Amino acid sequence: MSSLLTRDEYQNLADSLPLPTNAVIDGKARAALSGDTFETINPATGQVIARIASCGQADVDLAVEKARLAFESGAWSRAHPSERKRVLRRLVKLMERNAHELAVIETLESGKPIYDVETIDVPEALHCLEWHAEATDKLYGQTSPSGDDVVSLIVRQPLGVVACVLPWNFPILMLAWKIGPALATGNSVIVKPAEQTNMSTLRIAELAHEAGIPPGVLQIVTGPGETTGKALGLHADIDMVAFTGSTDVGRKFLEYSARSNLKRIVLECGGKNPCIVLDDAENLDVVAQHVTQAVFWNMGENCSSNSRLIVHEKIKDRLVETVLHKLKEWPLGEPLDPGNRLGAIVSKEQFDRIMGYIKKGRAEGARIVTGGNAHKHGKGYFIEPTVFDDVTPEMTIAREEIFGPVLSVITVANAEEAVRVANDTQYGLAASIFTANLGKAHRIARDIRAGTVTINCYGEGDISTPFGGFKLSGFGGRDKSLHAHDQYTELKTIWADISDPKVSRAVD
Repeated sequence: MSSLLTRDEYQNLADSLPLPTNAVIDGKARAALSGDTFETINPATGQVIARIASCGQADVDLAVEKARLAFESGAWSRAHPSERKRVLRRLVKLMERNAHELAVIETLESGKPIYDVETIDVPEALHCLEWHAEATDKLYGQTSPSGDDVVSLIVRQPLGVVACVLPWNFPILMLAWKIGPALATGNSVIVKPAEQTNMSTLRIAELAHEAGIPPGVLQIVTGPGETTGKALGLHADIDMVAFTGSTDVGRKFLEYSARSNLKRIVLECGGKNPCIVLDDAENLDVVAQHVTQAVFWNMGENCSSNSRLIVHEKIKDRLVETVLHKLKEWPLGEPLDPGNRLGAIVSKEQFDRIMGYIKKGRAEGARIVTGGNAHKHGKGYFIEPTVFDDVTPEMTIAREEIFGPVLSVITVANAEEAVRVANDTQYGLAASIFTANLGKAHRIARDIRAGTVTINCYGEGDISTPFGGFKLSGFGGRDKSLHAHDQYTELKTIWADISDPKVSRAVD
């Protein structure tokens, strides 16, 4: 990866970039068949960036038709695994050469700080794609222990046509998490980006075809969830939908599957994640650094955000004070300035939603110790990082996913109470524990109902570890790791009787 540019260099790049606005179907950029478009907004300025093709049923039907033809042709689905690896690695190289461009496009549409996109999102997306590419020709089938008279093969085959529906908070990275294993296993993939963040996905699709991915194998349909997403969910010739987003929308894809062809559904949904800090936690300065990163990274627009700080009463005041000190390292402002760590909220709708939760937190008796206001920066959608103290587990801000820069501090008297509070949620995506007692940490990790539990740190593991949740945080599969390949394949048994017909066998 190349180094960070200056604010002026990023702005010059933003002013000169040709922005992709059309869907990508059968290897070509296409306007919607209806001619309809919708606006994409820069949340840092409130201004329209461009108009994006608004795909309807006819566009989805065309994309599915081309995806199925590509799959049945075998150009990708039956290509040698080493060939798929070679093409995917070429895509990684092209993305790396265009990293600054991709980062700027992402920042313009999402409001994410360019610092994060350049140093986290793009590098991790490249690593994800290369990792899955390298795994392509290293995954073995199995044989069963069925005796000498049988050869029983257990093999995996690509599902067919897969739809990937992306969220707006990590467009490039979530694209990589989905298409990495889906393409590596030989599927034809149709991607629907979130309507707020389309252009980085469209640009990557252009690079994918330049890398050699055949027409119809990676297609992008853009448009609102209630039309384009619904059309994908209900389509009878799509074999699977992999969805990352809100729990409410995840429910809809289960309904669409039931109403159509019982297509496979993999859901990675919301979270209301706890961070437990016990009174024996070592080095509160380090703990506060992780706490701050966990809740304010990407303006809190993160499904694994540790938005509930469940802290022992003996150290609560010291830890909150240290968190407030750490916030000085998180300047808020123009996203294209690499000196800023907090950018704009993705949309006016999300801005209003977060401000509504802050208002409700005040009304229900929680106490704001910092933030709580809109940040005045032009006409953009900015919110100060906000910390609530005196939060109780039944308060709305302690129960519902805010998806914004809001931390709720809940005080507990012991580890047992901390675990009860942590599990008192409909979600189960991630959690963190800070304690000097490793045995206690592992017991708590065992007892917490969450898909990823980190000890003495905040994180989501790495590319080799599966990511997904319990309860309303999703089910059906996992992103990342070799486990992600399983959900994009069908398991098949091939049974061959090789017994010698001249040899009689006793029958029980």
